Parts: sequence; structure tokens; C-alpha cells
Amino acid sequence: MMDASTREAAHRAASDAELIAWVDEQDNLLGSLVRSDLRQRGLIGRCTFIFLFNSAGELCVHRRTLSKAMYPGFWDTAAGGMVAAHESYAESAARELEEELGVSGVELTAHDHFYFEDGDSRLWCTSFSAVWDGPLRIQPEEVMEARFLPLATVLEEAEQKPYCPDAQEGLRRYLALRR
Repeated sequence: MMDASTREAAHRAASDAELIAWVDEQDNLLGSLVRSDLRQRGLIGRCTFIFLFNSAGELCVHRRTLSKAMYPGFWDTAAGGMVAAHESYAESAARELEEELGVSGVELTAHDHFYFEDGDSRLWCTSFSAVWDGPLRIQPEEVMEARFLPLATVLEEAEQKPYCPDAQEGLRRYLALRR
């Protein structure tokens, strides 16, 4: 049986080899590329963010594993990830939510579509939200821990702890749209 670090490394290798939607500056699909090639060449991919709330209005935050290529060990305000070559944004969001947090069968509400760039990351992003009061089943290769927190606590923590900047931008935009 594989230990946790071996499982994480195998998962990372498989993740780096996934075919990801490759797009231009206007989010027109150009084709697909292996995730690691897309990142190394500084090309643009598609990404989803799913802000998962409980019925009390608390936001699910989770800590990324140390084996992640981008933002290892950072806290994240959204489930989500890269859109596979054959997927729509909505299909990717549903898949990622189920993979990372074990949540399926919930209504996903689309909110925003925007471009994000930071260092090695160039992304067209679509954000979604969902409400879930059931248990979380985290994917141990990608998520170390997850919990629901009041939004004010999340925003305070993000000032002191490393939070993923791409999801933080998505959250900032989501909150601005709700005003």
C-alpha cells in the first residue's frame, strides 16, 4: 500500500499530464495541451472556482496539499481547477467539486467570467457557488483539511495566512457582485 506522500506524488504526475483547454486572450479555444506544458510555456488555460457555502452562510475553505504545483500548502476559498480539454466550465465545476470535497448533486450558480494573471498562472476563470449542508469527503491527494467558516473570519485569515491569490480574486469579485 502506498503512503500519503507517494499517493500525492503519483496524483501530481497524473495531474501534470492531464489535457487542459488552451485558449487565447479572448477565451477562444485553441486546442488542448498537457497541464505542465501549458504552465511552462506561459499559455492561457481555463479554470473554475466553486464557492461552497452552508445554509448558515459560512464558506468552505480548505488547505491544499504540499504536492500541488501551484500554491502548495496554501488555503483556498474555492474548490475548482483547470478545465479539461473536452469540458465546459459548468462540467468542470461539477467534477472538481465532487473530486475535491465529495459534494455532488447540488445546484451550481454561475456568477462571473474573468481573466486572471499572476506569475506562472494565466487563466480565464468562471466562478460558481453552491450550498451544501452534508458531510465533506476530501480528496487526500489534493486537500489536507477543510472547514466552514464565517465569511468575516475567512477575510481576516486571508490577511495573515497564505491564501490562493486566484481564488481570492474570484471571491473578491463574487462579493462585489452580491452588493
